[in-house]
Amino acid sequence: QVQLVESGGGLVQPGGSLRLSCAASGSIFSFYAMGWYRQAPGKQRELVAEITRGGTTNYAGSVKGRFTISRDSAKNTMYLQMNSLKSEDTAVYYCNVKWYQNTPGAWGQGTQVTVSE
Repeated sequence: QVQLVESGGGLVQPGGSLRLSCAASGSIFSFYAMGWYRQAPGKQRELVAEITRGGTTNYAGSVKGRFTISRDSAKNTMYLQMNSLKSEDTAVYYCNVKWYQNTPGAWGQGTQVTVSE
């Protein structure tokens, strides 16, 4: 069974940066894709960025050019570098791993990111 633990969230001013980490315990060798999702109060959870096993990345339009997803296979860890943060980026950010397309996969517990003066 895979467990995902996010870290790196916090309070940052607009224009600032944060790096989120997602450490996976257990085997994720055969995964289909890993991704970051976020959920703001009163809104549905949305995909922020995704990286496939082959290294292909996909970003939400609202974060393209500001966020970068990456992974370190040796450390079983995925990252989300977030630059030029805006107040609308405020949300709980969740890590996700899927072994097959269009399946729920496994989720982390989430980490809060708050962008405010």
